[in-house]
Amino acid sequence: MAQDIKKIIAQEYIKCAKDPAYFMKKYCYIQHPTRGRILFNLYPFQGKVLHLFKDNQYIITLKSRQLGISTLAAAYSLWLMLFHKDKNVLALATTQATARNLVSKTMFMYDQLPKWLRLPAVEKNKLSLRLKNGSKITAKSSNADAARSEAVSLLLIDEAAFIDNIEETFTAAQQTLATGGQCMALSTPNGIGNWFHQTWERAETGENSFLPIRLPWSVHPERDQSWRDQQDADLGPKMAGQECDCDFLASGDTVFETDDMLFYEQTYLKDPMERRGVDSNLWVWEGVDYGKSYMVVADVARGDGQDYSAFHIFDIENAVQVAEYKGKIAPRDFGNMLVGIASEYNEALLVVENANIGWATIEQVLEREYRNLYYSPKNHLDTVESYMSKWERDQLVPGFTMSARTRPLVIAKMIEYIREHSATIQSKRLLGEMRVFVWKNGKAQAQDRYNDDLIISCATALYVRDTALRLRQQGMDLARAQLSSFTNLNSKNKAVIKSVGNQQNNPYIIDNGHTTEDISWLLK
Repeated sequence: MAQDIKKIIAQEYIKCAKDPAYFMKKYCYIQHPTRGRILFNLYPFQGKVLHLFKDNQYIITLKSRQLGISTLAAAYSLWLMLFHKDKNVLALATTQATARNLVSKTMFMYDQLPKWLRLPAVEKNKLSLRLKNGSKITAKSSNADAARSEAVSLLLIDEAAFIDNIEETFTAAQQTLATGGQCMALSTPNGIGNWFHQTWERAETGENSFLPIRLPWSVHPERDQSWRDQQDADLGPKMAGQECDCDFLASGDTVFETDDMLFYEQTYLKDPMERRGVDSNLWVWEGVDYGKSYMVVADVARGDGQDYSAFHIFDIENAVQVAEYKGKIAPRDFGNMLVGIASEYNEALLVVENANIGWATIEQVLEREYRNLYYSPKNHLDTVESYMSKWERDQLVPGFTMSARTRPLVIAKMIEYIREHSATIQSKRLLGEMRVFVWKNGKAQAQDRYNDDLIISCATALYVRDTALRLRQQGMDLARAQLSSFTNLNSKNKAVIKSVGNQQNNPYIIDNGHTTEDISWLLK
């Protein structure tokens, strides 16, 4: 009988060691806020998150409140300590008391384990638990020295969005994590511009090693819309959006409305079908269609600073974003790239901002003799007539001129397009910049430590598109008016419309008795 019990225990031990979910559901007790001491019977979403914890090195979890994710992390820490030797779990939080709360959850589970499963503790106090096999968990408040000189197996950062100096702590910890340790950053959102938000945004676009896990209130099987509505009543819509919907809220006023950005996120955003280039920073959603007209609109940076060079490719007719680039590249090389991609997309209209360093890129485009480069008038442009009258190279300048006058108009045009959902935006990178594009002292700009290169190039594209379509329509109207005046004049002077050469039945070939001219080009 004793041998049978030992065999069963051995089998159970093996099951627990192989499967942390089995271990938690059968042997881990937690303190539920209303039900008291209960077994940790994982919800389906908790089980999925647990397997992601187990299989990934860097994890960032954006979560609604009261989903039990911190408890799940505490249980995972206990499993790691029990079934692996010399594991060092470091729990960090805004204060030592908050970090201690996570360690307390781990200790409570440890104390409730059956004796055959509970390894002896050689150190146990309010801030740490060390087991006989050398594994331990320690609670610390976050500071630059918290993880320094520690061989950390699991760095557990609770409520990471609320830790002011987490950048220094994580930088110090990275040296010890590089040998294979794990990092889990857990938090509800706390505005934008902090380390947690920035890391989350980069994780979503694949720019760092973190796996993003988003857990809004709706993943909890015991919550419904009536619960969510009550949160609005209790917390207010704005705070409830942060606490329940995982919405990052700007510390200033965002230029683009939250509802509009949510619409784009749910409706149009998708991964590119192709990532091209040496740096894989050219994202392509649609290949060229030679029956369509495109525009390539670029914002130029030095290539060695904090800003990025960026461009968008839009289907002019439908205002659909079909490709996008954001990267650090020398201005002349950027010019070569722009000529290549514009040529590929059906000789697209190429619009390059001509301020400062942009001239180096434009000079390269001119040197390559690209034929469809956008030119700006030197003076204010009101009508197509004024533009046509200026169609001399000494009265137009190559590129788009961004000035104190045009910048607000450009930004306002993008706001209009986004508010009316008139443009199709497919890029996560662009939406990420939109979320941190705020009003500061009456000026729309990126929040500190963020960029707006994609926004400026996108806004310019929509502004030029709107202007280009208006000019095209005005040009067609002007051409029709001119044709009408020609026809009337022809009638008054009894001019004869003839067929010339092999162009039979062409009403736009005018013979006034002296010369013959085909004026159908005006409608092209």
